[in-house]
Amino acid sequence: MTQLMDRPLERPKWRRPRALIGLAAAGGLAVVVALGIALAVGARASLRAPAASLTIEPAQPGVFHDFVALRAKVVPKDIVYLDALEGGQVEQVLAQAGDEVRAGQPLVRFRNTELELEVLDREGRLAESITQLQAYEKQLEDARVANEKAAAQIDYDITRLSRDANRYDVLNAKGFIPRQQYYATHDELDHNLRLQPLQSSINREEEVLRRRQLPQIKAELSNLQQSLGVARSKLDNLVLRAPVAGKLADMHLDVGEIKNRGERLGQIVPATGYKLEARVDEFYLDRVHPGEAGQVEVDGRELPVRVIRVDPQVKDATFLAELGFTGPMPGDVTSGEALDGRLTLGGDHQALILPAGPFLERSGGDWAMVLDGSGRKALKRRIRIGRRNAEQVEVLSGLKPGERVITSDYTGYDKIDQVIITH
Repeated sequence: MTQLMDRPLERPKWRRPRALIGLAAAGGLAVVVALGIALAVGARASLRAPAASLTIEPAQPGVFHDFVALRAKVVPKDIVYLDALEGGQVEQVLAQAGDEVRAGQPLVRFRNTELELEVLDREGRLAESITQLQAYEKQLEDARVANEKAAAQIDYDITRLSRDANRYDVLNAKGFIPRQQYYATHDELDHNLRLQPLQSSINREEEVLRRRQLPQIKAELSNLQQSLGVARSKLDNLVLRAPVAGKLADMHLDVGEIKNRGERLGQIVPATGYKLEARVDEFYLDRVHPGEAGQVEVDGRELPVRVIRVDPQVKDATFLAELGFTGPMPGDVTSGEALDGRLTLGGDHQALILPAGPFLERSGGDWAMVLDGSGRKALKRRIRIGRRNAEQVEVLSGLKPGERVITSDYTGYDKIDQVIITH
């Protein structure tokens, strides 16, 4: 019989103190990881900002005034530019910028020796061509006269010889005339009778040719005369004259100065009044049309204006609108003066209104930072805006009356979900 001996019983490895500690540590790590994941999922990108640096405005029901603010510049309604038609060296300045000039008044006289020689040479060649054409025209006329004289001479000879031949026939029958004289008269008459149709044919053909060539000659002569006039007018262009009456502007020339052909010399502003030019934000491009009414302030008075033209080309995020005064032209405005005003785009109506602010430039009106009930933080929220002007924004959705919004600059807010407001 085998005697059983007592043996110490070993604990399983998973129940040993070290294993329990390791298992506990592993479990704690899992809890921490799980908690970190949970915190990461619920975390928001935050930015801390002092309340003093923020502008906070409430969204409130009110009347939306549909207009766009204008900063308009007074410009002449009409401008006539002065360019050098031929150019050359300034010989004499006859008017200065700021002078009132009349139509046709000489303003500047140029000297251009090369042009003068060129004109003289062209005049000579044109005069020679005119002389040749006139000589050819005279030749055609002389030929016509000569042909008519030849035909008339043949007709005369036929008449004369026919009369002699009839008388000689009677005398020849009685033997009273030499036969040589009788035959000579008849021979000459027969010759002229044969020449008459030939001369008539020649006359007809040459007359047809003459009638066809004369209009061409006259047209060519007219062209040459015009060319001669143009050549001579080039010398007249050395004197710059005012094309219209008005005030001379932007012309500053000195005697001896060289100006090339086509170079801008100045401008004349006729007394036809002024218009306004305003650069408008491209946001309003689809809403500003000719005929839209507005007003501008001139010396404390509001004067009515109306859009007369819209240039759809966008430059620097703005487009150009031209406006005209609908009433009498104010006499106390000057070219280049800036006037403040507004352009009415629609009627006033009730809406949820938010004061306009720099936040629109960054968010585009698609989102806003809205304060929660505590007022200690603002959360990013999607909103939708409608019309807007320089002072107001119409809120269509995303905000409730009384909710407060950060309306100051949103620079750096693009990836921020909330703003912690500190005091």
